[in-house]
Amino acid sequence: MDFRLTPEQQTFRAEVRAFIQERLPDDIRQRLRNGHPARKEDVVRFQRILHERGWAAPHWPKKFGGADLGQAERLILQEEIQRAPAPMPAIFNVVMLGPLLLRYGTEAQCTHFLPKLANADLWFCQGFSEPGSGSDLASLRTSARREGDEYVVNGQKIWTSSAHQADWMFCLVRTEQAARKQDGITFLLIDMKTPGLTVRPIVSIDHAHHLNEVFFDNVRVPVANLVGEEGKGWACAKFLLGNERTGIANVSYCRERLEHARHLARTITQAGRPLAEDPVLQAELAALDAQVRALEVTNWRMLLAPGTALAGESFASVLKLKGTEIQQALVALIARLAGPTGLERRPGDGPGSEHWAAPAAPRYFQSRAASIYGGSSEIQKDILAKAALG
Repeated sequence: MDFRLTPEQQTFRAEVRAFIQERLPDDIRQRLRNGHPARKEDVVRFQRILHERGWAAPHWPKKFGGADLGQAERLILQEEIQRAPAPMPAIFNVVMLGPLLLRYGTEAQCTHFLPKLANADLWFCQGFSEPGSGSDLASLRTSARREGDEYVVNGQKIWTSSAHQADWMFCLVRTEQAARKQDGITFLLIDMKTPGLTVRPIVSIDHAHHLNEVFFDNVRVPVANLVGEEGKGWACAKFLLGNERTGIANVSYCRERLEHARHLARTITQAGRPLAEDPVLQAELAALDAQVRALEVTNWRMLLAPGTALAGESFASVLKLKGTEIQQALVALIARLAGPTGLERRPGDGPGSEHWAAPAAPRYFQSRAASIYGGSSEIQKDILAKAALG
């Protein structure tokens, strides 16, 4: 839906839609339309296509590979990518680390890393969660002590998405014990090839390997890889998590999945009649449509109201909380529409994997984690309660 778009913004939407229609590889489009997650090679391939136009990181300055686009144009681009459907540019590169470096990084860090992040020449992962300190991120225990021009890092991270594929990690470490647990935390960039760093796979309930444990045994990190000030990493973490939570809402992905569910309801028959004629399913689809529309409007309100309460931490929590709930409801609906067919077919690249029902059950199981990662739903409710109570 358009939300008070100017004629120029409507023209931009048409330009983006035509570009994606022409340049998105058909194999990637069909894979995502059938519900399969984008593979790393899919993301890199399409991100580099977008980067030709400066659209991989559209809100970044042009000198670092962006296009200096405003919030509205950035959201239009995101909507069209997700509705295509096409892979979004790597979230750790573009949505999280890039804006953080622009705010807290040195000129040398921006010059070295940002162009590589935009073109997916480097693939970053996020070293935040630890055993016993997931949503309570400030209780992290991975330590770093300074020795001359290096930090020596020891400890463990867990649930680290794509660490097995990553070239680098942005990581929170504790450089000092402080009275307030949010103090004494430092933000480092760590080369995944550094001696002493070990990645161990975690296979999740969807039978996929996208999560990992990461161990640090006297891993030496140059002080030049410090972002911001030593001991002040919590400010970096809060800034970065606000961007992550907005991205996790995947507003236009919800719209695309809703339209896919409607398409399935029109094509799947029961007793000779399309499922779309079932009044109970019609009511469920109508209710989901209303929720998706409300999420779309909330997203536009937040992004187009800089400097107001709508742009604050609490609105990012609203998007994260409701966006994940709606995603879970839509994925569950598609799994129900797949029925026994979804249980008969295995995801991946084997026989039958091209069928739309193949990823239905695994995506349902994987979606359960959406209300945990990026800050659990309970954490988002705490943030909203504090905002409401002042």
